[in-house]
Amino acid sequence: MNLETAKDTPITLTKPLSKTELKFRGIWKYRWQFAMILPGFVLVFLFNYMPMAGIQVAFKDYNIFEGIWTSKWIGFENFYFLKDSEFWRVFSNTIWITVLKFAFGFPAPIILALLLNEIKNKTFKKWVQTLTYMPHFVSWIVVAYIVEALLSQSSGLVNELLTSMGMKRIYFMGSEEWFRPIIIISSVWKEVGFSAIIYLAAIAGLNPQLYEAAIVDGANKWKQTLHVTIPGIMPTIAIMLILTIPNLLNAGFDQIYPLQNPVNLPVSEVIDTYVVKTGLNQGYYGPATAIGLITSIVQFMLVVGANQLSKKYGDTRLF
Repeated sequence: MNLETAKDTPITLTKPLSKTELKFRGIWKYRWQFAMILPGFVLVFLFNYMPMAGIQVAFKDYNIFEGIWTSKWIGFENFYFLKDSEFWRVFSNTIWITVLKFAFGFPAPIILALLLNEIKNKTFKKWVQTLTYMPHFVSWIVVAYIVEALLSQSSGLVNELLTSMGMKRIYFMGSEEWFRPIIIISSVWKEVGFSAIIYLAAIAGLNPQLYEAAIVDGANKWKQTLHVTIPGIMPTIAIMLILTIPNLLNAGFDQIYPLQNPVNLPVSEVIDTYVVKTGLNQGYYGPATAIGLITSIVQFMLVVGANQLSKKYGDTRLF
């Protein structure tokens, strides 16, 4: 009976789905996940990709009354700054500050995370974490006021201590010699705690059996850190390094601009402040856009190069 029924049943062939239909089904399957990330995509498109239309200002004699699209094309005339000694002085200041920030600011959160990991008293550890995290949420304007209050030549706490010890007052904010150390120290102080969170999370994810095996082999705390902890978080360090390297041309406008004055300007003028003054204050929108374009291209090359080096000499890469 079953065989006869099967013979009498017509065979229907299902048309195979096209690639477009398969993709749509995949999207529909994860529709709620896509809905959750959609606002992020919209924001990135509006504030990162749409403004890229303004790149053409770098190649135009831009006039605010004519607009971006109708201003006259002038080719590479806005790139005259590449022959200007003032620009290269600003470029040198930027490299100095960013390299020093990288040299002190990149290893600092790693060291802090390693030290916090060794603290066994949970209450004390939480207090240290809180005190080191809090500066991250303080505006750079507020930090500038704090720095001015501490280092003021007339009433600053540091100068008051110097005079109490019989030493002369120092005009820190007007000294070319002191400006860079002030920038580096304030930058590390503000960001070291928050940046350490990533490394603490990486350390927390390490297998405890690795430490047990190291203890069995007779490794002390230093050797455990050197041969277990640091190699274990090396992929995280590599990713953070790739993300940090493009900032070698970003000295930090919001940090430096509030601390600038005519006296320290020879060492405090960086690309970020130079672009703002050239574009907004002086109205040279074309050259300012050209500088921003060159900076973006160099930063893109740096991140690609760092990613390729990480891929070549290790197993970690960003893309």
